[in-house]
Amino acid sequence: MRGFLILAFLYLGPHISFPTGGTATEEIFLRWFHFIAGFMWIGLLYFFNLVGTPAMKEIDAASRGKVFPVIMSRAMWWFRWSAVLTVLFGLRYFMIILKADATNLGNPAMQWRWLGEWFLVWIVAYVFIYPLQMPWKGVVELRWLRAALIAFVVIAASWIVLDLNSSPQSSNSHLSISVGGGLGLIMLLNVWGVVWRVQKKLIAWTRANAKDGTPMPPEAERLRAWSNFAARTAFWLSFPMLFFMGAADHYPFLSGITD
Repeated sequence: MRGFLILAFLYLGPHISFPTGGTATEEIFLRWFHFIAGFMWIGLLYFFNLVGTPAMKEIDAASRGKVFPVIMSRAMWWFRWSAVLTVLFGLRYFMIILKADATNLGNPAMQWRWLGEWFLVWIVAYVFIYPLQMPWKGVVELRWLRAALIAFVVIAASWIVLDLNSSPQSSNSHLSISVGGGLGLIMLLNVWGVVWRVQKKLIAWTRANAKDGTPMPPEAERLRAWSNFAARTAFWLSFPMLFFMGAADHYPFLSGITD
């Protein structure tokens, strides 16, 4: 009876056939690890913006001095390294797509031109975005104005990179990731270029203040404002970033030039 049931299950049950070839296996593992690391990164980003920062403002100074260094030390470790892994896994996956499109175009070397142009455009974009996040005085201090200027830079960079990466063989995945991945690169640069640089100082200063009574330096509030604005910038950029990354395989609305 047992043998009959096993045979019936094998015959009537699902037929599993794994794809063959190294590329398919590499792609699924890259996407899997990309998702895992990305969930950690974006989850912490949302926690900081929606829960952590507002909650810290409601805690009294003495309690905050004890809680902040402990939580942020561990959270920032996971935050910055999950960001690195997310981008590295995503970058490798992006390169596989670029290689396929370049091969279909009949010019395999084109993948390196596309990758170089993509990287250059988003690095230049960050050169403009970086100072716009700093807590300036005067007119530029207006948060809405800085946000509008950052949005303009992001839209311009997205348009330029789509134009540069467009070809008769550029797939929707190629073009979607060229925008979504670019936004992810901006967010990674913010993690290491602003948020972590500021938070490691604030953690040390807060710990010294709670333990030894060392006064917080005068620039602490300025740095905190800088970090908070950079984190909020990444928070808002995450929404179009996730849309374009999801649209790569599930919403084919971009296509390369046809003439």
